[in-house]
Amino acid sequence: MNIALYVFRSISQAIITPPYIFILLILVFILYTRNKKTVIMQKMIIGEKMNSSLELTISQVVLGIFAGTIASLILSYLGIVFTSQTTVTLLFMISIILMIFGSRFICFSYSAGILALISVAIQFIEGVYHIPIPQLDFLKVDVVMIISLVAVLHIIEGLLVIIDGDRGTIPVFTNKNNRIIGGFALKRYWVMPVALMFIMNNPNISYSAQVPIQNWWPIIKFSSHDLIRDAFIGFFAFYGMIGYNAITFTRTKKQKVISSGIGISVYGLILLLFAQIGRINLAAEFIVAIFTPLAHEIMLKIQTYIEVNGKPKYVSSDNGLMVLEVAPASPAFEMGIKSGDLLIEVNDKKIVNEQDMLDVLNTVSNFIWFKIKTVHGKLEQVDYNKMNRNKRLGIVFVPRIIPKDSVVMKLDRSSFQDTLEKAKKDKKDKK
Repeated sequence: MNIALYVFRSISQAIITPPYIFILLILVFILYTRNKKTVIMQKMIIGEKMNSSLELTISQVVLGIFAGTIASLILSYLGIVFTSQTTVTLLFMISIILMIFGSRFICFSYSAGILALISVAIQFIEGVYHIPIPQLDFLKVDVVMIISLVAVLHIIEGLLVIIDGDRGTIPVFTNKNNRIIGGFALKRYWVMPVALMFIMNNPNISYSAQVPIQNWWPIIKFSSHDLIRDAFIGFFAFYGMIGYNAITFTRTKKQKVISSGIGISVYGLILLLFAQIGRINLAAEFIVAIFTPLAHEIMLKIQTYIEVNGKPKYVSSDNGLMVLEVAPASPAFEMGIKSGDLLIEVNDKKIVNEQDMLDVLNTVSNFIWFKIKTVHGKLEQVDYNKMNRNKRLGIVFVPRIIPKDSVVMKLDRSSFQDTLEKAKKDKKDKK
């Protein structure tokens, strides 16, 4: 069978045909609204926007569609197939309920683990106590299939994080050991259409195509292989939202998304292999169900441990002020100043603290020059001859003390919305 053809056809239908296109437009609008808030925060903190709302949204949608297609191909060739749409629906519903307890619980690792445990519990009661519960049959799922689905989605999520996770970052500050350290808050979502295979013997399933099964399929012989050997398979597309949320004070933006992306993909790969244990018996399914959210929590704890115990990367010192972020197309950008550089002197004046910087910027006419120590440890002098008082330098530096005249956000575990409201209030108070 030409699996790829049916996958591409299902994904294309999810993009251009009703009602899918309306769902896509709603999700795009939600992303665009979130990105507008991000751009506002960037402009308040940096002085210039790093990205446009449209640019951020387009990358989320285009890369999400591409990633969804790849995920659908992997799922289909592996032979991950379901007997009912109810399984996927339950997965989403549980994720939404769990989101009440924290945004990170929207991850399918938790909802899949809970759904698998419920299924195992029902089967255990029916098998051991011989008490049939037909009313709960819709809660009985193929644990191997659903955990494998979650595993593949995490592998693809890791790749998305590596490729696009460092867009739309917000400079943030915190206090550690009585020192102000700088870092970045990263928050990205991607719209991902996924085409799943369903056995066509269920009349309630809507589908885009009937695909005859051939002997070589599936690649991985799952527990339901005998059931689907002579069956017809249909594709059903749905939209998922993949999210990434992190804060780093010990790495650059790119280093953070690469390490996080690798961690997420490795977790997905391990989970995919571990899920196959569920084919043994009900006890093995129970182990897989417990392992799924537990391993995800361990992965998050490891990343948190690295951040908490790692050496801060962006810290100013007696030698100068550390550059945290540089706005594109700004005077600082044209001078070649980069994130991680240390500002040592400005116009031949030693930079002891942030007030020294502000004093020079308030009196400069049109020429400004810096002595900097680059991120590679090299001393350089850079200059700019088109400066004026109305032009922003385009640098976010890590203060040794927080200047009263600056819009500086301190972010620990507060949400982006809280930070945005704080920025708006600070700006309003200045007027």
